[in-house]
Amino acid sequence: MEPRRRFDSPEQEAYLGLWRTYDRLRALEDELFSWHDLTSQQYNALRLLRAAHPKTIRTLDLAGRLVSRAPDITRLLDALAKRSLVTRERPVTNRREVHIGIAPAGIALLDVLREPLRKCHERQLGHLNRKQLRELSKLLQAARLPHEPADSSWR
Repeated sequence: MEPRRRFDSPEQEAYLGLWRTYDRLRALEDELFSWHDLTSQQYNALRLLRAAHPKTIRTLDLAGRLVSRAPDITRLLDALAKRSLVTRERPVTNRREVHIGIAPAGIALLDVLREPLRKCHERQLGHLNRKQLRELSKLLQAARLPHEPADSSWR
């Protein structure tokens, strides 16, 4: 009797390995963010807004820069605005456009999260040496490159 194959293809094995790895690593980050009533998507938005500070970012541009797609960017930003972590403004030249900025409370929250998040990333991947981390990053980039938009900052 032929041994049963665990995977249909090497691509399936790699994909499921990525998915399982993401799930395990995300759980550690989710725990940290939950202590601050934050999601990883919300954290990512705040991080991007801080990088642009003191400038603002158009909502659609912010959505395009997020690590993972946010189908409802408006709801994500509503939650951050409700906590006074972001500011919103509509330019008088185009009232349909919304520009988002990080508020002082958002900067303060990121400052609080800096060290715990560094320790979280260390827990997630600290068992790998620098060479392994660089190799992993290169492989992940190669895997996603054909699927990234041409204007992506992740290219």
